[in-house]
Amino acid sequence: MSQPSGSAVSFGPATPAEAIPRTGFPAPPEPVAAQRVLPLRRPGRWILTAVVLVLVAQIAHGLVTNPFYQWDRFRYWFLRPAVLDGLLITLEVALYSALLGLLGGILLALARLSPSPVLRAVSWVYTWLFRSVPLIVVLLFLYNFSALYQTLSLGVPFGPAFLTFDESRLATDMAVAVVGLSLNEAAYASEVVRGGLLSVDQGQHEAASALGLPKRYRFVRIVFPQALRSIVPNYVNQLIGLIKSTSLVFYVSLLDLFGSVQSMGSTYPGDIVPLLLVATTWYLILTSVVSVVQFHVERYYSRGALRTLPPTPLQKARSGLRDLRARVRRETAT
Repeated sequence: MSQPSGSAVSFGPATPAEAIPRTGFPAPPEPVAAQRVLPLRRPGRWILTAVVLVLVAQIAHGLVTNPFYQWDRFRYWFLRPAVLDGLLITLEVALYSALLGLLGGILLALARLSPSPVLRAVSWVYTWLFRSVPLIVVLLFLYNFSALYQTLSLGVPFGPAFLTFDESRLATDMAVAVVGLSLNEAAYASEVVRGGLLSVDQGQHEAASALGLPKRYRFVRIVFPQALRSIVPNYVNQLIGLIKSTSLVFYVSLLDLFGSVQSMGSTYPGDIVPLLLVATTWYLILTSVVSVVQFHVERYYSRGALRTLPPTPLQKARSGLRDLRARVRRETAT
């Protein structure tokens, strides 16, 4: 169908005449780089931030200006030999208990996953028992264990004994504290390890089995390294709880950090508050060090699971500083 000469075909809304240059084409749009992007306003976030800062400032002001805290006595007691000796005992008890507890937890977890019904039953009963009994009860029971069994022997059940030990010589204050904490820690660590082993994808087991790899090699080289991604954060959280639980060994006559502070507080009743602040500060330092180690261990074992590793605190600070400089430049340019 022919179009009459002199007529025009309209393909869209008409463009204003003043927007059409002499060439007959509309003006090109403004480049995206030249357009200014306005950030989204979030007044609620700023109000909440201001409230939190005010509360933090009030707490800090109260800590600094309140004479009840006696910061001069805090500085006096912080590095005293008695406090440092108690801190050393706390570190020893925590280290031995963590190693023995983790080893016992791995054995209990493997027994719980074993096809043997006897091993599964023993592991379940052990975990149920020590997770149900408070730690202070376990420590006090072991401390008075010599009243029940004065001697310990190894031999044939209901038969002759080959080796006999004097329980009072073996059950020193340090041994009672380490054994009690280790028994309690193994029960919780077993659930952490078992959960980590169960978190490994079943396809990994099937692929390793299809390759004909031995069971021990599959566990050590394939299953356990992947399970550590789940085990490490949970067990380090348990380890922080263990460090705080060492304060209970004071009740079995072992002068750890809390025990030393408690005994000095009874000798110097006017310094009870600064002595408690000393113990609190040292516990904060210990748990902070463990948290730093946890971050780097998690970062190491996440190499095969994440495309980009999480930045370290130093890298976060540098990135934040670069963003702040770029923002200042943009504000200055506008």
